[in-house]
Amino acid sequence: MQAATRTDAGQVTIYPILGYRDLPAAIDWLCRVFGFEPLELVKNEDGTYAHVELRLGDGVIMPTRRRDDVNPENPWERPMTTQGLYVALDGVDAHYERAMATGAEIVRPLADTDYGSREYSARDLEGNLWSFGTYRPRTA
Repeated sequence: MQAATRTDAGQVTIYPILGYRDLPAAIDWLCRVFGFEPLELVKNEDGTYAHVELRLGDGVIMPTRRRDDVNPENPWERPMTTQGLYVALDGVDAHYERAMATGAEIVRPLADTDYGSREYSARDLEGNLWSFGTYRPRTA
């Protein structure tokens, strides 16, 4: 296997996703106790959070509502235990096709989001949740 070529020198492209059963309380706690600052707080029509980004220094995390099952009314809510990864990349359509063709367990099909990304989610061979998309959280 060859080493990857560096293309986005200095730009972070992998963002931890942390699942919380009480997302509003987690956002408050992470900001109050650890000093995170909200970068992006996008709400659904029902007032729940659709997308959250919190910054600490140059790092960004994306907390989400923790679910153990698929919500049939909102397929964007990913089933997860406590954590996952979001990988920002170009060519997400080709990446999705490769994952599908090689047998990845797709848990959220490729689609456009309300917050400007094109993305999908899959589980790896150990059940870890990976999300891939075009969205790149800003750090400033």
